[in-house]
Amino acid sequence: MTGFLLHLLRHGAPALPGRLLGRTDCAATPEGIAACREQVEGLPFDRLLSSDLVRCRDTAMAIDRGAIVDPRWRELDFGDWDGLTTAEIDPAAMAAFWADPDRDPPPGGESWSALVARVAAAIGALDPVDTLVVTHGGAMRAAVSCLCGFDQRQTWALDLPYAALLSIRIWPGERPQGQIVGLC
Repeated sequence: MTGFLLHLLRHGAPALPGRLLGRTDCAATPEGIAACREQVEGLPFDRLLSSDLVRCRDTAMAIDRGAIVDPRWRELDFGDWDGLTTAEIDPAAMAAFWADPDRDPPPGGESWSALVARVAAAIGALDPVDTLVVTHGGAMRAAVSCLCGFDQRQTWALDLPYAALLSIRIWPGERPQGQIVGLC
């Protein structure tokens, strides 16, 4: 059984750098979009999906006008912290969130397990064809968590800069399982 490849591409650098951008809808910079296009040049895929947020949607459309938008690939919702810099957030609350994002999610925001469940549902709905998804760092980490069994601390140790490409081979079954095959 060969499975299929799930390529996860983090959107390009946002026009609002240095902020917690969950549901905040801002564009990627032209340079960020160009970096993403360069990252996937020559990458074979049969389907292109994208988060519904403009920084992903515009990137996906620059790669292929046939991109399909799926809001399940959105970033973690940072609630009241959305759009703020970490310096604007109480340091103790921020530290509690980083230590345990299920026990201490952002006020009015989404828990880590809710993000993982949302992304797992999106993965479960995939057709078994090589797929490129333009998404966010949090959603990429959630995919690694549900496919490879990594816990939250392990996934947050992954360095996923803007325009990072992560490829995971998925073996369909009752519970899809994956293996990381590339990280650029």
